[in-house]
Amino acid sequence: MPEIELDKTTTALLIADFYAEMMGSLPHAVDRKVVDKTQALQRAARDAGILVCYSATVFRPGYLEISDRNKTFSQRKNSGQEAVGDPVQLIHPSVKPMPGEVVVGKHRVNALFGTDLDMVLRSNNIETLVILGYATSGVVLSTVRYAADLDYRLLVVEDCCSDQDPEVHDFLTQRIFPRQTDVVGSEDVISALGTR
Repeated sequence: MPEIELDKTTTALLIADFYAEMMGSLPHAVDRKVVDKTQALQRAARDAGILVCYSATVFRPGYLEISDRNKTFSQRKNSGQEAVGDPVQLIHPSVKPMPGEVVVGKHRVNALFGTDLDMVLRSNNIETLVILGYATSGVVLSTVRYAADLDYRLLVVEDCCSDQDPEVHDFLTQRIFPRQTDVVGSEDVISALGTR
């Protein structure tokens, strides 16, 4: 993993789709202690005074944001499952946002698409975005690709990400992400934030 240098005044942490249901039960997350590592990184980010952001996928009652043409979300719309409109309700209790931290509810996989996250980051002169969450093949992949096109410097925290398919996680973090981001470990980011 590369040595990391971070300017705390231009760096933000994005805890993306860190769902209580998945991160508390998914073997890939549990076995790798993803929640504990993310807690430590979140604490270090707060201590360092960097902007901490969160995303979760939410919908209005009736799933008005979902088209029947949307293969990713149309199954949820048709499932009879009640829509959740408040993103904070979905975030794992171990990493709940504090007052003043940025929380975006999104209606698509990508945390930047159709949300005000990019505006908030740019308004706070953020150049470097540190990303983690569930799923590596979902929000992490989609947000990395989009954020790279927006010219952010990106770091994916590999040991704070998880996926239903560990082989897909490994393929993305080892073969695909390095084309657009630095793939790093949580301990390295914590050290770079100077909070050890």
